[in-house]
Amino acid sequence: MIAEPPESQAGGSPRPLRIIALANQKGGVGKTTTAINLGTALAAIGEHVLIVDLDPQGNASTGLGIDRRQRRLSTYDVLSGEAALADAVQVTAVPRLSLIPSTMDLLGLEMAMASAADRAQRLRRALEPLDRGEAQEAQPSTEDRRFTYVLIDCPPSLNLLTLNALAAAHAVLVPLQCEFFALEGLSQLLRTVEQVKGALNPRLAIQGVVLTMFDPRNNLSAQVVADVREFMGDKVYETMIPRNVRVSEAPSHGKPVLLYDLKCAGSQAYLRLASEIIQREGRLPAAA
Repeated sequence: MIAEPPESQAGGSPRPLRIIALANQKGGVGKTTTAINLGTALAAIGEHVLIVDLDPQGNASTGLGIDRRQRRLSTYDVLSGEAALADAVQVTAVPRLSLIPSTMDLLGLEMAMASAADRAQRLRRALEPLDRGEAQEAQPSTEDRRFTYVLIDCPPSLNLLTLNALAAAHAVLVPLQCEFFALEGLSQLLRTVEQVKGALNPRLAIQGVVLTMFDPRNNLSAQVVADVREFMGDKVYETMIPRNVRVSEAPSHGKPVLLYDLKCAGSQAYLRLASEIIQREGRLPAAA
C-alpha cells in the first residue's frame, strides 16, 4: 500500500493546474509506463492527477486496471464532441488518480475531424473547464478536490492526437530510452515543439527529459546519458528510471508498479522523479 500524504500535503487551497504531455514519436521509450507511474507517484505525495490516454492502443488504461468493457466514454468521445470531459473521467484503484480511457475508436479520429477547423484544438478546449476549476475530480471524497496535474499519454507518432496534446499542454515531458539514436529522435521532437509553440500554443515549453531503461552495467547507457546531458543541460532530470523487471511485470496485473511492488528500484525511482518535478516547479506544499 502507498501511504496517505501528510495533512500538510493533502490539505490546503487548490493549486493551479499543470498540464504535461508525455511525448516522443519513437515507440518503446517508456511514455505509457512513465505516465502511469509518475501519475501514481504524484498522487502518492498528495497531488490530484488526471491521466488522459490519447494512444489508441489504450495501454495506460489497461495498465491502470480499466478493462475495455468498462470504457463507456473515452478520449474519442471527448475529442469528437460527443461527451464532456468531466463525464468521461473514471476513478482508478489509486487514491487521487483518475483517468480518461482510450479505445481503438481513436484510430478513426483524424479522418472524422479532417474538415474541422478546430481539429488541433479539441483537447485544449475540453480541458479549459479544468483550468478554470469548474470540473471537479471524479473521485469519492468528502472534500472539494481539483486536479493539480493532467498527464497526457501521447501515441508514438507525430499525428493529430499528439498535436492536440501539444496544443493543450503547458509543457512536454520527454521519456528517452538510453539507447543508440536517442538524440536523433529527440531533435525531431524539439523541432515539432517549436513549430507548435509558434503556430498553436505560445505557452508550450520543454518540461524536461527523463532517461528511462537505464542499465548501469551497459557502457552504451552511460554514453547516452552523457550525450543527452551535454545536449539538453539542466532540462534532463537527475532521476533516471532503471531497467527493472517489476516495472515490466506490473501492467499485466493492471497495476502501477508502485502498487505492484513499492519497494522495487523502479517504484523508488518514480517517487524520486515526482518529487524532483514538484521541487523544480516550486510546488512543494508548505511544511506543517
